[in-house]
Amino acid sequence: MKRLVSVFAMAALVAACADGTENSSATASSGEKRNNSASATSKAEANNLKLTDAKPRSIDVETDLMEFSYSYPALVASIPKLASLMDSRLDDTGSALEKDAQAAKAEAEKNNYPYRTYSTQVEWKVVRDLPDWLSLSANIYTYTGGAHGMHVFDSLVWDKKANIARNPLDLFISGPSLSKVTEKAFCDALDKEREKKRGEPVRRDPDALFSECIDPVENSTIILGSSDGQSFDRIGFLVPPYNAGPYVEGEYEVTLPVTAEIKTMVKPEFRSSFVLGK
Repeated sequence: MKRLVSVFAMAALVAACADGTENSSATASSGEKRNNSASATSKAEANNLKLTDAKPRSIDVETDLMEFSYSYPALVASIPKLASLMDSRLDDTGSALEKDAQAAKAEAEKNNYPYRTYSTQVEWKVVRDLPDWLSLSANIYTYTGGAHGMHVFDSLVWDKKANIARNPLDLFISGPSLSKVTEKAFCDALDKEREKKRGEPVRRDPDALFSECIDPVENSTIILGSSDGQSFDRIGFLVPPYNAGPYVEGEYEVTLPVTAEIKTMVKPEFRSSFVLGK
């Protein structure tokens, strides 16, 4: 592969020399609690590694050209197919960063201005581990030489029965249908969070930037959560800077319980995985 792979290989070798394994340690999410039901245990034994044998993976590369880090927890590593998917994304993300950084550095040298090191940091965490699903979210930071970096999010749910990754939105009939049934509750909750950050009540105005009600699906990364460790009963909306407020306000997070109306927007084949939230 490209030169970046050799950098990854060196980083992995250093980690192996340091702790006796190919993967260095990473901090696990506070929500990473493995469900011990019989069905989950049997699936793990049939298809996956024992969690005690799995190691979290963390890659950290720093050069004058770029800074790159990518990590995922042991629970992800315990599912070989999911770990392979994450490793592929790691390679693709790192290769894209290197390509963009090389082009930016060449442009800076050509035009005689300082090159600012490009950076990408990706940290995957467990949202909730259910008998049939593993819900994950990622915090992503990128810097491409501007006034400041940018925070965004990613998410997926691992379907343990089908042994494939799915976008959380793929469990619903459509994004617009989910927006329609969540918009009012989402915007009410968002305004409360805006008020906390701004120190004053928010007067909703469709014509005022950062005071309007925004489309919850178009402006967010969707994550699926659970309070009982058995079924999905919560939907989280992770909103990056600029989508709901100015950069200085940072990210917003809104969590809504699954309602009967929301459940009707779940595709029939996945509806049994959802229960009403409180």
